[in-house]
Amino acid sequence: MNENEKVKQGIIFPRGSQNDGYAQYFVGQSYLNNLVNDPQINVGVGLVTFEPGCRNNWHIHHNGYQILLVTGGQGWYQEEGKKAQKLNLGDVIVTHDGVKHWHGATKNSWFAHLAITAGTPEWLEPVSDADYAKLDKIAKN
Repeated sequence: MNENEKVKQGIIFPRGSQNDGYAQYFVGQSYLNNLVNDPQINVGVGLVTFEPGCRNNWHIHHNGYQILLVTGGQGWYQEEGKKAQKLNLGDVIVTHDGVKHWHGATKNSWFAHLAITAGTPEWLEPVSDADYAKLDKIAKN
């Protein structure tokens, strides 16, 4: 089984269902497996799986943070005003309170990460197709 097929099926945790509840905040198809969704604590943990080319909108976590643990495939992470970072298996991203950012799959790879999230998200504009297309040039340099 190739790497894309492994990520598609779920390497550590099952892939989860189509992420219909948040579909309006994504370009492309994503899947969500809520692993921790306990209203008595202010931290959620979910496996988010992105089809190739899928990415979420720019967003900010208020009164909290987000930690991403890459579990498979290749993806992108970008904070506003900074260069996009290519992500691979084992990479860890910490997004602090109030930082505008986005993340998602590369053009040709499935991508999965565990998202450990506290606080309230504010969903913003999509990452434009033009800006996303420029990332291919970054990857080749």
